[in-house]
Amino acid sequence: MPQQPEVIGRFAPSPTGPLHLGSLYAALGSFLEARSQQGRWLLRIDDLDIPRNVKGADSLILTTLDRFGLHWDGAVMYQSQNSDSYQQLLRQLEQQALLYPCICSRKILGDQLIYPGTCRHLASIPDQASALRIKTLPIDIGFDDSLQGAQSSNLADQHGDFILKRKDGIIAYQFAVVVDDYLQQVNHVVRGVDLLEVTPRQIYLQQALGLATPRYSHLPIIADKHGNKLSKQTKAQAVDLTNPQQTLFHLLQLLKQNPPAELAFLAVDQQLAWATKHWQAAHIADIQTISLTIDVTK
Repeated sequence: MPQQPEVIGRFAPSPTGPLHLGSLYAALGSFLEARSQQGRWLLRIDDLDIPRNVKGADSLILTTLDRFGLHWDGAVMYQSQNSDSYQQLLRQLEQQALLYPCICSRKILGDQLIYPGTCRHLASIPDQASALRIKTLPIDIGFDDSLQGAQSSNLADQHGDFILKRKDGIIAYQFAVVVDDYLQQVNHVVRGVDLLEVTPRQIYLQQALGLATPRYSHLPIIADKHGNKLSKQTKAQAVDLTNPQQTLFHLLQLLKQNPPAELAFLAVDQQLAWATKHWQAAHIADIQTISLTIDVTK
């Protein structure tokens, strides 16, 4: 019987501010999924969107993860170090005649949710700032998410051609994440369900580039008392580092792991040891939103 490959997971926050409870929740779920299978857990800082980066945020993220016992394997990868790889794989797609320049602005596109292919047949590269889009095909991209079940999307019909490189020269998230996961040999991606909808685009890119597709598990998102996803946009507060034991215990409750009450009084490494041994991802299957009922930010 062939030996199963080592599980390699990752957490990839953007350094646009400190971690909030929702992002720490995603990190914990990813960590436990990898560690429960004796796998590796990697850390990547998604720092490509330079205008949004906050000075010192990456160091604060590392400090927060360390405070909660979420220790990563190997060196931290920074997206900004991968420019050569992005350009190399963009050239590969260009050689396959899959890329084209796009000069469309948000004003031109208006409220259209599906790109209409306005620039798809440009005769030449325009003498002005342009993005790079990839041509999509009217085919179904399907995958089986281990938490959310069978998924399928027809990119051409439901999304249209999407951007791989922005007008300002910054590599778009959809492309960067595919290249980064390939470089780190990630084979199990655990992240929030808010990214479920874009996963077919990433699988399409993997197929076009001849790369392996990881296994995907999309965790429920944490919503505040108003039903809004915890995020920087909704001004979610930074995780309080003064009482990591209590916060970690509450996160295990939000992950539906049913931790015993006495666990709340143990150190974070003891809580993580229990959680790793008893991890049951199935407890959060088919759930897309979990309401935050306990304030752990104070």
